[in-house]
Amino acid sequence: MNNEMNFEALSAFKSPAPSTPVRGFSKLSKLQKIDFIVDNYFSHSETARVMFKKFWHADESVQKTIDEFSENTITNFTLPLGVVPNVLIDGKLFCIPMVIEESSVVAASAKAANFWLNRGGFKTEILGMKKVGQVHFIWNGEDAKLQNLFNLKKAELLESVSAITNNMVKRGGGILDLRLVNKTMDEPGYYQLHGEFNTKDAMGANFINSILETLGHTWKQMVMNAAGFSDAEKDVLIVMAILSNYTPECRVRASVSCSINDLNDDGLGMSAVEFADKFSRAIRISKIDVTRATTHNKGIMNGVDAVVLATGNDFRAIEACAHAFAARDGQYRGLSNVTIENGVFTFSLEIPLAVGTVGGLTSLHPMAKLSLDMLGRPDAEGLMKVIACIGLAQNFGAVRSLVTSGIQKGHMKMHLMNILNHLEANEAERERAKVHFENEVISFTSVREYIASLRNYV
Repeated sequence: MNNEMNFEALSAFKSPAPSTPVRGFSKLSKLQKIDFIVDNYFSHSETARVMFKKFWHADESVQKTIDEFSENTITNFTLPLGVVPNVLIDGKLFCIPMVIEESSVVAASAKAANFWLNRGGFKTEILGMKKVGQVHFIWNGEDAKLQNLFNLKKAELLESVSAITNNMVKRGGGILDLRLVNKTMDEPGYYQLHGEFNTKDAMGANFINSILETLGHTWKQMVMNAAGFSDAEKDVLIVMAILSNYTPECRVRASVSCSINDLNDDGLGMSAVEFADKFSRAIRISKIDVTRATTHNKGIMNGVDAVVLATGNDFRAIEACAHAFAARDGQYRGLSNVTIENGVFTFSLEIPLAVGTVGGLTSLHPMAKLSLDMLGRPDAEGLMKVIACIGLAQNFGAVRSLVTSGIQKGHMKMHLMNILNHLEANEAERERAKVHFENEVISFTSVREYIASLRNYV
């Protein structure tokens, strides 16, 4: 008996959840997918059905575009897009879009941007644009013979992908290098064709992967047909061909700098010298303690990911690379740095960022296109600079709070707003609650009881 459910009989299926696997789900229309899900996984199916449809875009053509970004899409998941104005980067003012749901991140970035606005703003430098990928393969034989074959065939290998690289070369990019890497000390018979690439303003994943897969196929044929190779040496296994999201040589540096005396600010609660000392200690702690380093870098990525998302780039790849870079010397460390020399305080961030401003979602997602328009249609290098500056701003804001008033003061204000929204407080209730909880412990229970007391009083 077939234990898979046929969707033709779906209308008769009314249990709280299916007990057998479904079949043909991807072939259903969006409405049919929703019908199946709400009928089988929700006790209040009509409420769920309405909610799923409620978040569809009113413009059918826009919704169709969004649907095609993924598989089995049934609705949209909405996140807020906020902005940080007055971000001075290399002498130019930006208003920077951020997509994030975490309370206080945009506010903290904006506060830090304003702090540095009159202190010279952010300075940036591109440290490299190189991306990498490998063809991973297994081959057993004398290493010198394989190296000789590679040297003999390298030009031919590169020519085999010319149809893929021609347009990128015209834009100033393409394959920077290709070499054979012996990894047999790590895994028996393991070698790589290691490629280095410049993909200009594209993130370049499809470009690099297409090249690598072609190189893998061509290399396999070359080894199988190599003169002077035994039958055993002609036996090559291509394991996989894939770009790497670890791009330490596609990196940007952002920094802010001022005299220690210029760090004076009304909210410090201490002298500028004391603040600089505590701030520096906090950064050093992030370099030596992994438990602090993890949270320290998470704060940086709060800012980085928010801009990456707003511009239609891949925040998972950015995250993976940043954390690998943080552990590049064998210990996971904080990504930002501080120096105090001759009375000058400098705070900086070096971070790898493989992003694009053409192709993919950057060209398809309506809000990603608007975000890039807001930024003045930057090239990839320009976007790297913007992202790094927001990461640094967010980190400065977080560490400043930690060494002065504490992180919870700002978080609790936003937490109160979230609770009041949940309780559907009106404007008068919200204003009174903000005053009441200025010096009171904020919890869901305490806020709920206070709002209830206001409503009973009225």
